[in-house]
Amino acid sequence: MAKLYFRYGAMGSSKSANAIMVVYNYKERNQSAVLLKPQSDIRDGKQINVSRCGLRMDCEFTDSFLDQNDDEFNKYDCIVVDEAQFLTKKQVETLVHIADDLDIPVICYGLRADFQNKLFEGSLYLLSWADTIEEIKTICWCGKKATCNARIGADGKIMREGPQFLLGGNERYIPLCRKHFRSGQIKKEED
Repeated sequence: MAKLYFRYGAMGSSKSANAIMVVYNYKERNQSAVLLKPQSDIRDGKQINVSRCGLRMDCEFTDSFLDQNDDEFNKYDCIVVDEAQFLTKKQVETLVHIADDLDIPVICYGLRADFQNKLFEGSLYLLSWADTIEEIKTICWCGKKATCNARIGADGKIMREGPQFLLGGNERYIPLCRKHFRSGQIKKEED
């Protein structure tokens, strides 16, 4: 029986690279896999997914893909979703249907929480309904496990307010351990 997986991690934990590698592995074995991302994420081009380490792969948009019918889903041996935190409850329900009723594995990669440590809608329902939940780890500047996504403002300090959705990469977000997220310390103090 296929499973719904949620693999989450803080910014910079190689979620996109992992997603690309999973799709590559399926294709290398002559199986059909599709990589999905939100339509709002056009940082690297419309239908291309790029990891921080430079891996690139063509992809489909989550919204239009999940609006299809079962015949279209059945063309795939695996469905991989990047930036899964941006899913809606209805989209997660569709992924549950694909895994449970169509017996197609669905592997989702995304953030657990936003820059205020609040759950995203997609993450909430994936944490609730996924068969397997795995953390992809990365580290804070201090070497401890990073669990928080700090949004950095133009002044170089952690932002505590603002819209939940604001796309960005290393220029806007950094992974921090809870202690340094709470204190607002984004790097080692200079001597």
